[in-house]
Amino acid sequence: MPDEVARLGIQFPGYDPMFYAAAVAAATRDLGIVVTSSTMVEAPYATARRFATLDRVSGGRVGWNVVTGSSQASVAKLFGHGEMTAHDDRYAIADEFVDVAVALWESTWEDDALRKDVETRVYIDPARLHPLDHHGAHFDVEGVLSIPPTPQRTPVLFQAGTSDRGRDFAARNAEAVFVQGRTIPTARGITDDIRARAVAQGRAADDIRIVSGATVVVGRTEREALEKREEFLSIRDLDAAAVIYAGYTGIDLRAYDPDAPLPVTSTEQGQSALNRYLLPGRPVPTPREILTDFQEKSGRGFQIWGTPEQVADELVATLADSGLDGYMLEPTVGSIDAYRDFIELVLPILRERGAVPPPEHGRTLRERLFPGRGPRLGAQHPIVAAARAVADGANAPAL
Repeated sequence: MPDEVARLGIQFPGYDPMFYAAAVAAATRDLGIVVTSSTMVEAPYATARRFATLDRVSGGRVGWNVVTGSSQASVAKLFGHGEMTAHDDRYAIADEFVDVAVALWESTWEDDALRKDVETRVYIDPARLHPLDHHGAHFDVEGVLSIPPTPQRTPVLFQAGTSDRGRDFAARNAEAVFVQGRTIPTARGITDDIRARAVAQGRAADDIRIVSGATVVVGRTEREALEKREEFLSIRDLDAAAVIYAGYTGIDLRAYDPDAPLPVTSTEQGQSALNRYLLPGRPVPTPREILTDFQEKSGRGFQIWGTPEQVADELVATLADSGLDGYMLEPTVGSIDAYRDFIELVLPILRERGAVPPPEHGRTLRERLFPGRGPRLGAQHPIVAAARAVADGANAPAL
């Protein structure tokens, strides 16, 4: 499989996003910047320091997309972690990882610890620093974060796994969740379930913003939009689809009878990408059916195309009926031009209809996602109590 991945150029090259994020922060004023970082191949302290640095240089515009590493099978040995950890165990590790990172951000510095007092020659008041002494099931972390509190302290916590265990993780930890709705009923089912789990965790239903991927192809005419869409679909073949799907799930669909029901119902990698095709009350699909669908959609969300007005109509209607809070625009052919077309042709229509608020300068990412709640992680968030327990030397219970 690695030879095919290299030959087809799938997810290569893989640059470190943190460096690009810093460059984007320097070149922009208001754009929120969300970076994916894994709890399986990183360490809590290093992650906390990187995101605190980025939150500082960006003025509080940073989010952390917490992933447990669905493709860990292909990268674990590169990071010296041996064999892949079981799916649900990865989430247990992630719970503790996030607790420790948040404790470093929220609990090791008092707000006024940074004195910068020239007369008394006190730069930092040691009495206002509170080192962690955490010895948990998966991590041992002692000490203080080396960076003073940043505008958000904790970056906005994003998450993208929608397996059953992933939804529990989202309900406990996430402030925003990426999903792939595809259809309005599917999206509504996911959003209602995640919000119900959040309420069971003692949170409010609107404490989580849920965002679906959307592949948007816009043309000044229907014909132009159709031609762009056909061009996009023409570059995808079944071979590449099979390689990508195997990378997501660890399942090579070409190894099974293409026209018999898929015999696999679980995986230790990307369970969400498998669950997308194993729907209650529906026949189990064949590998050929999965690949044909995946060839077109490739793990994408809603497929929307048309003139600017048609695209805007469908985006607004889908949002209203699905329970979603927004969209993540997925790349298509000529991604830069596609994004530019959306900004120039569709965004003004959405603003006119009140679907997109006017730009606001000088606010943190958290304040823009949750107006009126301030830049800090709210005290009502259950992870604040978990982080406090870590700071006090106790182990918070994991789901």
